[in-house]
Amino acid sequence: MRYVKPIFWTLVLLFVAGFLYYTLPQHDVVRIVGTYQQRVDLTGWTRVFWSGSSKTQVNQVNRDVQFIAAVKANGKAIVYRNEDTGWGWPPYFKFDTATLQAKAEDLKSTPETPKWAVITRYGWRQELLSTFPNAISVRAVSGPDVRIIPWASIVILLLLAAVALLIRAMWRQFRQRSLDPLFGNAASRIDEVGYRAEAAGERAKGRWALFKQRLFGRTK
Repeated sequence: MRYVKPIFWTLVLLFVAGFLYYTLPQHDVVRIVGTYQQRVDLTGWTRVFWSGSSKTQVNQVNRDVQFIAAVKANGKAIVYRNEDTGWGWPPYFKFDTATLQAKAEDLKSTPETPKWAVITRYGWRQELLSTFPNAISVRAVSGPDVRIIPWASIVILLLLAAVALLIRAMWRQFRQRSLDPLFGNAASRIDEVGYRAEAAGERAKGRWALFKQRLFGRTK
C-alpha cells in the first residue's frame, strides 16, 4: 500500500505534463514545401485531436482539412493541419484558416532558394494515430538559426505555478484551522475512552480478586 500514493501522484503529474505539452503553443523553424487540402475521416476516439469550430463540424464523420507540409532545418519532414479552433478548446480563438493558408503558400520555397518561417502550433504529430499539430500562425524569419523565446508558454506556466501555490497555501491553512483541530479532538476523545476502559478493566480485576479472596479465603 505504501506505493499507491507515489504511483497515483506520478500518474497525475504525467497526465498534467502531457496535457500542457499538447495544449501550450510551440514554435518550429521550418521551410514550407507545400500546401494542400484532403478529405479526412473522423472516427473513433482520435477525433478529439481534430478541431471543430462549430457544432456541425464536431458532429461530422469526415470533412476537408487544409494541410501545410514543411521541412525542419535538420531535414526532418513535418505536416501541420490548418483548422480553426473557434471558441472551443484550446482557447486560441483561431478564425483565420484561409489567411494562414495563403501566407504559407506564399512562403513556399526550394532547397536551392530556401525561405524560412516560424510556425506556431499546438498538438502532436503521431503517425500511428494519424494526428497532426494544428498551425496557429506563420511568419517569415531570416534563417534557420533564429532564436525563438516561448514567452506565452513561460507566462502561462508561471501563472499556473502561482495558482498551484495559492491553492496549496489555502489547503494547508484550511487543514490547520479546521481539519487538524477536528481530528485532534476526535483522537483525544478516543484516547480518553481508551483510558477510561483501561481503568474500568483494572477496577474490575481488583474487585474480582477481592471477591475470590472473600469466597475462598486468603491465599498463600
